[in-house]
Amino acid sequence: MPRILLAEDDDSLRGFLSRALERAGYDVTACADGEEAAAVLDQDWDLLLTDIVMPGMDGIEVARLAAARHPGLRIMFIPGFAAEALAAGESAPPGAKVLSKPIHLREIVTEVERMMAAA
Repeated sequence: MPRILLAEDDDSLRGFLSRALERAGYDVTACADGEEAAAVLDQDWDLLLTDIVMPGMDGIEVARLAAARHPGLRIMFIPGFAAEALAAGESAPPGAKVLSKPIHLREIVTEVERMMAAA
């Protein structure tokens, strides 16, 4: 079962994303912030799905750490604002995908499925 590390500080969105991805057949570990996600980066992951702006360590920093530890790891950003999406595109690890909120849960699951199939 593919493993997804989800870092999202919005409790409701984190719960919705986790449930939708689990129903789609993924093993999801949901973290409330960047520090919590960074603490489990040594485990094996197939995808990092992260917000950008979070308290403490932001999603871009988590993604850089994840990419350094797991070359080839799929990374997808789900920023809350268009400006964050632009910033992510400029400083994200190569190959990272950026989806801007608001986005329907089905769209996120579809994009995750595409990224997983592309490997």
